[in-house]
This record gives sequence, structure tokens and C-alpha cells, in this order.
Amino acid sequence: MKLLIIADTDTFENQIGEAAAEVLIGCGDLDEALINRIACKIGASRVLAVKGNHDTDGPFQSPIVDLHLKEFTYGDIRFGGFAGSWRYKPRGHHLYEQHEVSQLLADFPPVDVFVAHNSPRGIHDRNDEVHFGFNAFNDYIERAKPRLFLHGHQHVNRQTQVGPTQVIGVYGFRCLEIPE
Repeated sequence: MKLLIIADTDTFENQIGEAAAEVLIGCGDLDEALINRIACKIGASRVLAVKGNHDTDGPFQSPIVDLHLKEFTYGDIRFGGFAGSWRYKPRGHHLYEQHEVSQLLADFPPVDVFVAHNSPRGIHDRNDEVHFGFNAFNDYIERAKPRLFLHGHQHVNRQTQVGPTQVIGVYGFRCLEIPE
């Protein structure tokens, strides 16, 4: 299954071309109109996304499927996700304390592809007060062993192996093939 993953910026729209992908995945901080334009451009059968710390609080409009604390199966691949980042400012949407994420993910079932806005703690973190990951994501990876953990927020294009899980940070876009 071919995936197109997008996150955090709109500067890539003209670089995508006409490459087809079955699933478009949004990792947050993206305008819904952009997500839908890209989905149409690539002919995506499914559009899956989570919201980022700069996104609105309203629900995604169809056909975007919100993965926040939900599972969605397409073909033989199980997707799940978590929106937002840590609470680095007093107000805003999709902001969480570390302990909140731990509680919310404690019973989240294993999935093949976990889609998040933020990264796991210590993986792709930036050296500032805003861009560091959630400890609960490390715990989830250790417990559930997803094949892929996709994230935005850190403004990096980087891939790190954590046990059997590929943690992939996306800034802009990335095409990826996942065997079913």
C-alpha cells in the first residue's frame, strides 16, 4: 500500500506532482483545504489525519478520518493515532501533559501504523522548550510494537529504528510503501 504523509507546512504542495497514493496521512498543523486538495491530486482512496497544536478544535470534515484515539482499518493495515503536543503554553487546542497522554494511551490497542503529531520522547526532539516528545509514545511502542510510528511537529525528516518500529518524522511530505 502506498502512503503519502504530510505535516506542518504547505510549502510542498507544488512538489508532489501527480504521484498516486492509496492513503493520505496528515500528521497535523495542516489546513483542511490543503489536505483535501492533496487527496484529490493523488487520488487517495482514504484520508487519515490527526490535529496538531496549531490546528482548530473543530472536527475534521469528510472525507478526512480523525485518528485521535481511534482505530481505522484499511485493507489489512490497522491505523491509530494521537493528536497534539505537550502543553507548552497555557492556552490552545490539542495540548497535553505527559501524564494525560499516559492515561489516554494506557489501553490503546496495537496498530500497524500509529499516526501522531508529536514524537516519542528523546526521538527527533529539538533542543527548545516546545519540540519534545511524549514518554507515553515510547511506552506504547514498547508495548504495542507498531510497524510504523509517523509524526510531525519536530520539523525534521528523519527515520529512527526502535526495536521493530520505524519512527518516521515528516516535515512537508514523504512517500512510503508499506507491505500489506
